[in-house]
Amino acid sequence: MKNIKLTILILISFFNTNLLNAQSRSRAYDDYIIKYAQFAIIQQKEYGIPASITLAQGLLESGAGLSELALESNNHFGIKCHDWVGDAVYHDDDAKSECFRKYKNVLESYEDHSQFLKSRKRYAFLFDLKNTDYENWAHGLKKAGYATDPTYAYKLISVIENYNLHQYDQGSTKFGKNIAFGNNEKGDAQQSRPSMGTINGNSEHLAYKSNGVKFVVSSPGDTWGSIADEFNTSEKRLRNYNDIGESDILQPGVQIYLHRKKMKAARGLNVHVVKPGETMYGISQNYAIRLEKLYIMNSIPFTEGPKVGQILKLR
Repeated sequence: MKNIKLTILILISFFNTNLLNAQSRSRAYDDYIIKYAQFAIIQQKEYGIPASITLAQGLLESGAGLSELALESNNHFGIKCHDWVGDAVYHDDDAKSECFRKYKNVLESYEDHSQFLKSRKRYAFLFDLKNTDYENWAHGLKKAGYATDPTYAYKLISVIENYNLHQYDQGSTKFGKNIAFGNNEKGDAQQSRPSMGTINGNSEHLAYKSNGVKFVVSSPGDTWGSIADEFNTSEKRLRNYNDIGESDILQPGVQIYLHRKKMKAARGLNVHVVKPGETMYGISQNYAIRLEKLYIMNSIPFTEGPKVGQILKLR
């Protein structure tokens, strides 16, 4: 009887693990990887940037090639004009109508991304790292200022590990000939769009990790209840994980943690300098720290907020 129970528990664990893995994968991401993995491998050979990092950045920055910027201008890495002398398009980002580079095809975007990193001094230290050291590359990109999102490195690492992108750092072309150039040797982004959704059809959200805690980002139309149902938990528990009251309405673009946040930030993230408009809650969500612990750690009364320029302890 004990052996039977043990076998059942192992099977339940196996199926739950595989279900979670399936739910955290997006078919649009898989389609993108099949289509552009070879481009990333080429960049690694020419410039020394891990293929996994290039692919993960392309996936995140372009929304798996489906963002308006990617479709309109083949810009898969969100690179702005700066000293650019080529064609350009304008999109709202940190400010309204910002100038972004426009490319003839996706391969040109990949090549410019590599040259962008290689030619700027602030990224120079990254090229001392091994091609297989995607974790330090991810943290290094965030440290060098590639993105303002404090969880950017963890998002890159989560995508790499969820989709086994590190296999391409070894030059693997596991998906076969189709990944090289598809039907268009230029990698034109105007080819038919990959279908959206997930492999098993049960989940609509891609799961990331911050500070080791899984989270998803809410979309228009989501509610706390719908997210809870999607990930087989209760709305009350989900609200508790995210330090949210019963009456708060879920807005689009919010990080929603699927497990309880940590007592302190990830190793290496020791302090945070408060910027205009930031709140204790927002900071606690960015670093996946329990809100109460963030207050206590910094001896701030629960009735007060942080001050601009204040240095908060994160661990």
